[in-house]
Amino acid sequence: MRQEREPSPSESLFWPVLWAVALHALMFAMLFVSFAFAPDLPPARPIVQATLYQLKSQSQATTQTNQKIAGETKKTTAPIYETEQLEQKKADQEKRAVAAKAAEQKKAEEARKADAAKKADAEKKAAEQKKLAAIAKKKAADEAAKKKAAEDAKKKAAEEAKKKAVAEAARKKAADDAKKKAAEAAQRKATEDKKAAALAELLSEDVGRQQALADEVGDQVAGSLDDLIVKLVSEQWRRPPSARNGMSVEVLIEMLPDGTIINASVTRSSGDSPFDSSAIQAVRNVGRIAEMQQLDRATFDRLYRQRRAVFKPEDLGL
Repeated sequence: MRQEREPSPSESLFWPVLWAVALHALMFAMLFVSFAFAPDLPPARPIVQATLYQLKSQSQATTQTNQKIAGETKKTTAPIYETEQLEQKKADQEKRAVAAKAAEQKKAEEARKADAAKKADAEKKAAEQKKLAAIAKKKAADEAAKKKAAEDAKKKAAEEAKKKAVAEAARKKAADDAKKKAAEAAQRKATEDKKAAALAELLSEDVGRQQALADEVGDQVAGSLDDLIVKLVSEQWRRPPSARNGMSVEVLIEMLPDGTIINASVTRSSGDSPFDSSAIQAVRNVGRIAEMQQLDRATFDRLYRQRRAVFKPEDLGL
């Protein structure tokens, strides 16, 4: 079924306007006719009265004409009024429809804006939550780093304290060793001084007396110095595991006049190499026999520049 096009507001008002214009033209025409056929007026009176009369006559004629026109107009304009009412009603409906549509659009726009605002608020809250989470994570990382740094510092301090304690212990041990060594050196010096004093006392007599007694007590003096040498070597000797009683080794000792031992060598082995080496090392460790300085050069050259000595474990204090 074909749908008829609904007339626009301008088209729906065309005919009522046309009818209204025609009606007004008709009214003006009738008014002109009534003026044309009006009766002769009496002689002129004062202008005020004439004017009143004329206005009265005109008013009556006009009233009659208007009444007549009004009657005709009422008959003519009734359909027009109904049409206008319908058009007005239709226009009102259209306005209401447009207003309702605008309201719906406005409501939809407001809803869209509300949704957008809600979404933006949710995004803002999510961003804030993410920022807070990042801050919390950073804070936790900082706390962990701080804790690790404290632990490292504590560990480092403990290591430093341990190193310091070890260094202090080493220093104390070194001091004790030095003190012990000094005590041993002092004891050794005291022993040497005692030996030197004994030998000096033995050799305190004048050279002539010593020479005269050399033949008588030569063996005794040599024996005393030999005992001194054995004693000094015994103090420096360290017994090897293979040393046994009954072993003996002959060692050639070479000295200078001041008593410095310049060499020591085996002239007759004991048959045990570690024991021989220990005897040689002990002689060399003696280093110097200061008592030799008390001998005259001839006696020293004859008896001690090269002196053979036999060492046995029992001779070395074992």
